[in-house]
Parts: sequence; C-alpha cells; structure tokens
Amino acid sequence: MENKTNQPSRREFIATSALGLAGLTLASTSLTAMDFAKVKGANEKIRMGFIGIGNRGSQLLNFFMQEPDVEIAALCDIYDPYLMRDRSKVDPRWLKDLGGQIPKMQENFGKEVRRFTDYRKLLEQKDIDAVCIATPDHWHAIQMIDAVKAGKDVYVEKPLTATIMEGRLMVEAMQKSGKVVAVGLNRRGSMVYQKLAGEIASGAIGKVMVGRAFRINNMFPDGIGKYQPEEPPAGFDWNTWLGPRPLIPYRYNIAPYKFRWWSAYSSQMGNWGVHYMDVIRWMLGETAPVAISAHGGKYVLDHDGDIPDTMQVTFEFASGKIIEFCIYEACGSPLFPSGEIELRGTKGTIYADENFYQITPSSKGQFQTWDKLTEASRFSVDKAAQSDSTSKGSTQPLVRNFLDCVKSRQTPLCSLEDGHRSTSFAHLANIALAVKQRLQWDPVTEKFLNSPEANKLLHYNYRKPWTI
Repeated sequence: MENKTNQPSRREFIATSALGLAGLTLASTSLTAMDFAKVKGANEKIRMGFIGIGNRGSQLLNFFMQEPDVEIAALCDIYDPYLMRDRSKVDPRWLKDLGGQIPKMQENFGKEVRRFTDYRKLLEQKDIDAVCIATPDHWHAIQMIDAVKAGKDVYVEKPLTATIMEGRLMVEAMQKSGKVVAVGLNRRGSMVYQKLAGEIASGAIGKVMVGRAFRINNMFPDGIGKYQPEEPPAGFDWNTWLGPRPLIPYRYNIAPYKFRWWSAYSSQMGNWGVHYMDVIRWMLGETAPVAISAHGGKYVLDHDGDIPDTMQVTFEFASGKIIEFCIYEACGSPLFPSGEIELRGTKGTIYADENFYQITPSSKGQFQTWDKLTEASRFSVDKAAQSDSTSKGSTQPLVRNFLDCVKSRQTPLCSLEDGHRSTSFAHLANIALAVKQRLQWDPVTEKFLNSPEANKLLHYNYRKPWTI
C-alpha cells in the first residue's frame, strides 16, 4: 500500500536497510540518517504470514523460523487443528493413514500470532511484509496475485500453477506491483547444482543434447484406494479447499495430501516432474520446448485417482536438445546407476542429485581413435560443504535468499518467470497426453501452433466467485 505520510514506512525501511547487500550506500537513497532514526521499529524483523500450513506449509514455516530476521506474524488455514497447531485434534484416521504427512505442530512462536481462516483477511494486515503460500496447486495463482496487489512480497511453493495461463497472469501481476516473488523449486538453492551449472557451461562434458529424469513410486495394486463420498472431518472447510474448482462431495482420498493423484488439483508430472524439468532446463540453458509428445495412461492401478500411472514424455527444443521424463507408479527399481538426473554430452555423462554429481567419460564410438575426451570426477556436498546452509538442504538457502531479496529488492534464485516456465513443462506434458498429439509450442505467445483442441486446455473456468 502506498505510504501517504512523509515518514518512511516499515516496508521502505526493510528494503532500504539492505542496500549494503546490493553494494549501495545510504547516500544513494532519498532517506537520510535522521529519517532512519525516526522509523518506528527500525530493528524489527521481516513479518511473515503463512497461507496453508499443512504438510509442506509446516515444513516451510519451520524453515522460516530458523532465520533470525523473521517474525511469524500470522497463520491461515481452513483446517482448525492446523490453524491452532494442535495435533491432538487432528482426525484420528488422518493420523493413522497419513502420519508422516501430518505436521507435528510443536512450534514455539515466542508470542501470540494472528490466525485466519480467510487468506484475504490476512492480506489486509498492513504490518505483514511478506507471505508464504503453500496451499494446494489450484489455489496458488489466485492467492499470489491477491498478495502482490495487497502489497506483500511472496514465497510460493511449487508447482506454481494449475494452468499455463495462470502463470503468465501471475508474472504480469508481479511486474505491475513491483513486488518480490520467489518460487519454491528448491534445487535452485542446491550448492551441487549451482556448481554443476558452471561446469556444464564451461564444456565439462562437451555439447549436451539429452537430459533425462524419472519418478518411480510403485503403488501397485491399490494406489490411493477407493472411497465413497462422505462428510468432511470436523473443522475442515471443504468448500473453501475446492475454491475455483467445481463443487463436489468430499472424498477421503483427495484431501489431505492425496490430491496429487487427481488431475483437477495436481498431477505427479507437476508434483515431481517440475523439480526435474526445472533443474535440467537450467543445466541445458533452455527456456521452453517447441515440441512435446507424451505416451501413457492409467493402465495398472485400481484406484480412484485419474492421472497416469505410466507416462513417458519427450520435450524438444529449437536447439535440438531433448529432455525425457518418465513416471512409473506401477513398478520399482531406478533407471540410473545413481542420482536423479542424467545429462549426456559428447565428452561424458553426468549423474547428479542435490548431494553430488559425477562425470563419467564417454566411450569412443565407431571409426573414432580417441581414448577419452574428459576425466572422471565427482563433487560431493559431504566433502565440499563450506557453510551451515548446505547441511540444511536446498530449501533453507532458497528461504534465506528470498528474505535477502525482500530487503535488497533483487531477483530471487528461482524467479517467478523461471517458476512459470518450469511448471509449464508439466502442463504441456499433461495436455499432450490428453489430446494424444505431438504438439508444436510457441514459447513467445504461449500457444499451440497445431492444435485448437490443446489450446482449449490452457486454462479453465473458475467456480464463482473466484477470479484472477
């Protein structure tokens, strides 16, 4: 919100006090030393609000609580036990069947925090500087756009969107607002992948033309099970959970957590594929594909979920590079000797995950006389870690980077544009499978060039009263 007085607002102070991070000095701002002295609470922390504090939201809440310059100001959720942080009140069936996905909720905030069941009420709080959004995928666009319009910086969890159109509208809203928005594609915070990006760019494995990844999760035979519609648990606002999606009866294997197996709310291509597509396209230096083909379907699992249990996708870029991704939820055993991604170059092959990467030299093919074109090597976090942040995984550095960007107004490690482009891979794959075509994609207009049917799937009609 625009400051109507001559005195610098708390938000202005937070931004300006971090000028040292950007290599600037006090003299370069319009605020004098006397102005700073007049700011109420000049040493205050960044006040954070959290929208969605279930499984992932609680993880992020605890990541933010580890940072010394954060104050937890407000919480919002549509399930009372989550909102009140009382695990003893969680539905016993949830605890029995989903114990690992139900947050422990043992936080000590040090002071009372405000609590809301309507995120819009949280956004009305003028003393909240930034919000973390970790609601189900189909809520992200509406809440992020409302947040930047309310003057808040935003950390939004992946996958960024439920449709490609949502992503572009989110980017436009951010640009118009001037707010900082970071996306929780946590591999952007990985020390390993940050180093690997430089190695690939310098030609460590030559010209790289193929990147591959997979998600294997053998859920045979019952998947997420079969359930009849029923009344939602006490204290759970099912109508609000559905939000812009059609109103249907509550079903136990949709919420909590299992919405990832329902195409109306998410997909495993979005849940896991987005992570791998983001890191591979980053390593390859690519933005968006120009052609997509997908194969698969729900062939094996006997359950209510409607997403594919078997899926293979190929993305082709204008440069000729290719990314392949597989989802196998009805079989086990990894495809690679190690790591979560494979990058194949003329000189060698890389296998990597958030803890290591290794380079294996290529073997010579027909008619070639060379022995090897690169040396075998390995980089491991365990041996090379230089800071405490590395031991906290890759999410903690992303959180720290977001907070720094709130102060410096710089672009986060995973920008909203990057989050949109990487999430688009999931939507492109799902659309290609739905229409059963090899689709040609224009990354500039973000439209399909050869399928009116596919273009109809770029967005959907929200249930009233929700709009973006």
